[in-house]
Amino acid sequence: MAGRTGNKPVIDIAGLKKYYGKARGVENVSFRISPGEIFGFLGPNGAGKTTTIRTILDYIRPTAGKIKVLGMDPQLQGAEVRRKVGYLPSDFTMSSRMTAGEYLYFLLGMMDHTGNNRIEELSERFNLDLTKRIKDFSRGNRQKVGLVSAFMHSPKLMIMDEPSTGLDPLMQQEFYKLLLEEKKKGNTIFLSSHILSEVDAICDRVAVIREGELVAVETMGEFKKKTGRLMIIDFRDAINPEIFQRIKGVSDVKSEGNRLVLTVFSNVDGIIKLLAKHTVDELTFEDTSLEHVFLKYYGMEEVQRENSGAGVNK
Repeated sequence: MAGRTGNKPVIDIAGLKKYYGKARGVENVSFRISPGEIFGFLGPNGAGKTTTIRTILDYIRPTAGKIKVLGMDPQLQGAEVRRKVGYLPSDFTMSSRMTAGEYLYFLLGMMDHTGNNRIEELSERFNLDLTKRIKDFSRGNRQKVGLVSAFMHSPKLMIMDEPSTGLDPLMQQEFYKLLLEEKKKGNTIFLSSHILSEVDAICDRVAVIREGELVAVETMGEFKKKTGRLMIIDFRDAINPEIFQRIKGVSDVKSEGNRLVLTVFSNVDGIIKLLAKHTVDELTFEDTSLEHVFLKYYGMEEVQRENSGAGVNK
C-alpha cells in the first residue's frame, strides 16, 4: 500500500532546490509522504539524499522551494520540527565519556520530552548495554544508540539516513521488524538508503534521486517491474544465448560458458517453457544491484519497447 489517503501529507516538498555556491545539491525535488507510510529514498552516495533530509529538518536552508513537515514550515518552526521528529543521520558519531543511558536521557531532556520514553524497551530489544561508556562502543553499538534516540520519544515521523549501517544481519532484521510495527501504529518513516534490498524489504513507495534530480516516485510494485530480477541458469551443456534474447520480458542476456545470466521483467512462464527443452543443473534468482538499476532504469523507454516487441513465447 502507498500510505493512507484522505489525510494531510506528513512531508510535503515542492520544487526544492539547493545550491552550494555554483555547485548543485538538489534541483526541483517534489514529493509527498502520507501518514502511515514507509517511504524509501533511493540513490547512490552523493546523489542528494542527505541534502534533501537536512533541508527538511532545517539544518541547511534551501535555495528555493517549499517544505512542510507535520504541517509546519521548518524555516519558521525548525526547533519544533526537530523536537517532534525522530532523526538518525548518516554520519551519527559520538565520542562521549557518558554511558549510553546517560547520553540518551540527556538527549531526551534537551528535547523537553516529559512523557513516557522507550529507552529501556528499545535498548533491550537491540541488545544495547546502557551502562557502558559510548567511547568504548563498536561502530554497530554506536548505531544502536542512534536508533534508540530516533524512536525513544515515540515520534509520529522518523527520518533515517542510511540507518542499518554497521548493524549485523540479525539486528538489521530486528530493525526492519520495528519499522513495520511503527507503520501498523500509523506512524511514518522516511528511509534514505543506497541498498536496494533494504528498500525492497519494507517500503511502500520509493523515490529515486540521481545527480540531485528526482527521476521517479513509484510504488515498490511499479519499481520492481521496471528494474527486473536477475535469473542465473547453469546448463548441463553449452547453450545458444540468442534463443533467450528473443523472449518477451527479457533483457541483458549474457553467456558465461554453460551459465546464462539474464534480466527478467516478466513472462517467467515463457522462460520456463523454453528451459524445459534443455537440461538445467541449477536456477537461481537474485535482486538487481543498484548499479544495474541506474544503468537500466533511466533507459526504460528503450527497454520497454524491446520487451513489448514481438518475441518467442515457448
